[in-house]
Amino acid sequence: MAELNTDGGGDKKGGKVRSKKSNSKVDLTAMVDLAFLLITFFMLTTSLSKPQSMNLGMPDKKDKPEDKEEDIEVADNRTMTILLGENNKVKWYMGQFTSPLEGPKDSSYGKEGIRNEILSKMKSVPEATGDVKKGLIVILKLDKKTNYKNMVDILDEMAIAKVPTYAIVDLSPEEKALLAN
Repeated sequence: MAELNTDGGGDKKGGKVRSKKSNSKVDLTAMVDLAFLLITFFMLTTSLSKPQSMNLGMPDKKDKPEDKEEDIEVADNRTMTILLGENNKVKWYMGQFTSPLEGPKDSSYGKEGIRNEILSKMKSVPEATGDVKKGLIVILKLDKKTNYKNMVDILDEMAIAKVPTYAIVDLSPEEKALLAN
């Protein structure tokens, strides 16, 4: 049982004669029980932070050999391709690699880098196509030497810029050579 000692502990010198006070004891058992009940209550009722993740749609696996990849025709003025290489290298171009409408240009990660380019293209593409429903399509091409942080950063940029359609695709040998420069 927990108790609180409140002994006066005074000096035993001479002087006035006082009446002897008995030690008062306070039982702290109920307070300790209450403390544990409160701790238990708050532990059980609190919600732990949930991990945040981004949804990433991946294509279905094609099990049969007769399943062929279908090429989707997209207007060059709607397509922005972003190349990610080693050492935080970022390059982008509009249109096709063989005949780009704009670029290839070097960029960097962050607000003043690739995000600024994506946001400007998000505004200019619907104006160029004349249709609000036809927005920007971003193709992300990652080198095998690209680190995981850069991939997460570029996916974050897609979420920040609210790009409705983007895909992760393999690099062609010509694009690998461009990144090597």
